[in-house]
Parts: sequence; C-alpha cells; structure tokens
Amino acid sequence: MASLLEKVSTLISANLHSMVDQALKSNSLAVIDQYIRQVESNLRELEDAAATVGGEVRSIKRRLVEHEQRHNEIDRAIDAFLTEGNEAAAIASQSQLNSVQRLVETYQEQVKRQDTEFQNLLGAKVKLEARLSTMKQEREELQALLELAKSKETTVVAMKSLDDLMGSGDSDIKRIAQSVYDRLDKASAASEMRAASLDEQMDQVLESSALKGQLADRKKKLGLS
Repeated sequence: MASLLEKVSTLISANLHSMVDQALKSNSLAVIDQYIRQVESNLRELEDAAATVGGEVRSIKRRLVEHEQRHNEIDRAIDAFLTEGNEAAAIASQSQLNSVQRLVETYQEQVKRQDTEFQNLLGAKVKLEARLSTMKQEREELQALLELAKSKETTVVAMKSLDDLMGSGDSDIKRIAQSVYDRLDKASAASEMRAASLDEQMDQVLESSALKGQLADRKKKLGLS
C-alpha cells in the first residue's frame, strides 16, 4: 500500500508546467496522454485498494463489537461467581476475561491503524482525481493551441508559395497568384472598413454624449433644468 501511495504522490507532485512546455515544443500531446494514462491506471488501483481496506475496517469493527460484548458477559459472570462463592469458576473466568481483553485491545489498534490507512487512500484519491481533471482540461486547451499553430503554419506556407509563384517566369501562374493576392487584399480591406465604420460610430456616440453633457451643465447654471 505504501508503494501505491508513493506512486500517487509522485503523480500529484508532477510538474504540469514542464509537461505543457514539452508538449508545445514537440508539437505533440504524447507526453500529456502518457501522464493521463498513468493517473487513470493508478486511480483504479487506488480505488480498489481503498475498497479493500475499507472492507477490512468494517470486518475488524464487527469482530471488535462481538469481543466487547463477550468481554462484558464474562465480566458479569465473574461478579456472579464471586457472589455465589465459586472461587474456582471466578478464577477461570478472570483468565478468560484477560484473554478477551487482549483481543479487544488488538482489534482496537487494528481499527485505528486501518482506518488511518483508509483515510489516507481516500485523501490521495480526491487529490489524484483533481489532478486528472486539471490535466484533461490542459490537454483540451493545448490541442486547440496546437491546431491553431498548425493552421497558422499552413497559412504561412501558402503565402510563401504565392510569393514563389509571383517570382516565377510563367505569366499565367503569376496572374493566378496575383488573383489570389487580390482576393486576400480585398478581404482585408473589407475587414478594415467594417472596423473603421464601427470606430466612427463609437466616436460619434461619444462626441454626442459629451455635447449633451455640456448643455446639461449650462441648463443647470441657468436654472432651466
């Protein structure tokens, strides 16, 4: 059980930032996927171990209750034997009581130890589940970033290809490349126009608001408001 908790502790303390950096540098999610598989595997082991230890705690507690009840019965019997003057039976019962008492103490110690182990396993399970959730979210974000980077790289390659075509000696190919460039330029210009129009509207609204504010101040001074 100690080795399992050590493995889990190692996964929990793993440097996520370092793994993210490796994934970005290698342009691959392999390192993240490997970590997630390890966490999921250890999480399954952890759940199985916690269920086993939890079951043991229940069994020991049940035996403890049984022996405590037996302890109380023998204790009452000793008092009864002494009251009756049956010294021999009282001595034999006292010996039996001592034996049961040792078992009760042993079970109490086992319950305490196993329950502590059970709580440690549950705590590690909660932490590992949280780490797994975090890393899965990181993976989604990284995948989006890598796909965006790949798209950007494809665009750059396409633009370079157009530049190469523009520099070629074939007039037909040059016209095709120029046509593509014209479409790109037109799309960019349209986008800029929309942005400019929006900026102009914002300026007009802000200027109108400022003028209305000035007139309101004047009305207030003149007692017209």
